[in-house]
Amino acid sequence: MTTLPPSLSPSRSQTTCASLLQELQIIWDEIGESDGERDKMLLELEQECLNIYRRKVEMTRRCKADLHNSLAQFESEIAKIVSSLGEHSFSFSRGKGTLKHQISYIRPVLEELRSKKKQRVKEFTETQLQIAKICAEIAGNGQSMMSSDPQVDERDLTVKKLGELKSHLQELQNEKIIRLQKVDSHISMIHELSVLMPFDFLKTVSGIHSSLIDSANGQSRSISNDTLAKLTGVVNSLQQEKQKRLQKLQCLGSTLIELWDLLDTPPDERKRFEHVTSLISSSVDEVLRQGSLGLDIIEQVELQVQSLNVLKASKMKELVLKRQNELEEIYRGVHVDVNSDAARQILINLIESDNVDLSNLLSSMDDQIAKAKQEALSRKDILDKVDKWKHASEEEKWLDDYEKDENRYSAGRGVHKNLKRAEKARILVSKLPSIVEHLTAKVKAWELEKGIPFLYDKASLLDMLEEYTMLRQAREDEKRRSREQKRLQEQFAAEQEALFGSRPKKPLAQTNATVGTPTSRRVSTPSGKHGVSNLKERRETGRVNNVIPLNFVALPKNDPMSRGN
Repeated sequence: MTTLPPSLSPSRSQTTCASLLQELQIIWDEIGESDGERDKMLLELEQECLNIYRRKVEMTRRCKADLHNSLAQFESEIAKIVSSLGEHSFSFSRGKGTLKHQISYIRPVLEELRSKKKQRVKEFTETQLQIAKICAEIAGNGQSMMSSDPQVDERDLTVKKLGELKSHLQELQNEKIIRLQKVDSHISMIHELSVLMPFDFLKTVSGIHSSLIDSANGQSRSISNDTLAKLTGVVNSLQQEKQKRLQKLQCLGSTLIELWDLLDTPPDERKRFEHVTSLISSSVDEVLRQGSLGLDIIEQVELQVQSLNVLKASKMKELVLKRQNELEEIYRGVHVDVNSDAARQILINLIESDNVDLSNLLSSMDDQIAKAKQEALSRKDILDKVDKWKHASEEEKWLDDYEKDENRYSAGRGVHKNLKRAEKARILVSKLPSIVEHLTAKVKAWELEKGIPFLYDKASLLDMLEEYTMLRQAREDEKRRSREQKRLQEQFAAEQEALFGSRPKKPLAQTNATVGTPTSRRVSTPSGKHGVSNLKERRETGRVNNVIPLNFVALPKNDPMSRGN
């Protein structure tokens, strides 16, 4: 009887095998199987069992290796995730126990890290997507860039890297806001200009980019460099056109005013173009009225200027003579003599000859008027002093006549006023030498600067002043001699009365008549001039009156004794 292989230990499985072998022995006995066959079959059974054991052992070894490999992969993946996330403070251990226990311990940690990585990748993707979107909008190719998702570098998913991306995103968002503000500002400026200079606002803006008008379909307004450049170009072009139109209207408005002034246009007709003339002093930023710079307005003003120019040509003769009147009035106002009749005749001959451009003639006369006004301004200070001199001279004449009036102190109407005027006149007359001196200095300085004599109504003002000074001095000498003569005559009459008794005063009156007074003589001023012959005549008169004895005692003019006698 064949025994069991010695390699089979008595175990439960071996017991089962033994029972099966016994049953097989019984079957072989019944069959009559030979021992060789039986040994051969038992050897095959043993070999098959060994093969099964080997396969199972090999399978178990592979399972162990797989567990080791999985554990190593888990650890490697954890290390990579920790490194990419920048979780340097993260630490873990595989634990103790069997391989399956270690894997069951490390798997939740790995799942948690995977979830964290997935969330971080999502944040990176969203941030990079927004960055790419804004960059595409700035570059002007937003639709093509939005079709592809950005690639995330999973090797660097640190918080620092994510912060840098978010910081860059914030800068781009700020840039986008600024660009949107610029776009809105440009569009608003274009709209304002379209109100001032009527044009198709929608067509102009949509021609730059369709999104600037219709953004209701979900498409945001274009903020690309190209769009901003086009908007800036359109705004600059429109502003230049605005400046050009304003300058043209200002020029036309100034021309209108000149023509109106020339033609004495009534105010009602001027009001029709008040919206144009009001722009003359306006700056570019001050023009806000709707349609005020429209081409139709410019055309209307140009037609009006043309119409007025035609009317101006027909009234040119009247305008030229009006200018001549203005020129003569300026010169008369400053006492400059002009040959009015000759000048008018020359102008009329020029106009009737048709050999001169009347516009140029008017322009030339305007220049002459401006020059005359400048000359009048340069003479004003001197003429003011001449007026002061004339007034003082007139007061001096009045004072002379007043002091010769024997009844000036008599009671009557106006005596009080005359006394006050005489007091003021004496003060003013006392300043006459200073007035003349200052006026002479002013005239000399003016003549030195201009290189021409200062004429006052055809006469040299310096000669007039010199003549006035000489005549006034002669008059003062004459008055002084007259007072001395009168004093001596009164003294002579008093002595005669004391010697021979009372006598009639007729000889005294005759003597006075012989001596004469300066009542009929006047000092030369700009309002009443006498020649140098008057001065000579007065000097000769002074010599005739100087026939008085030299041994008389001089008495004061206002001596009460002499007045009492």
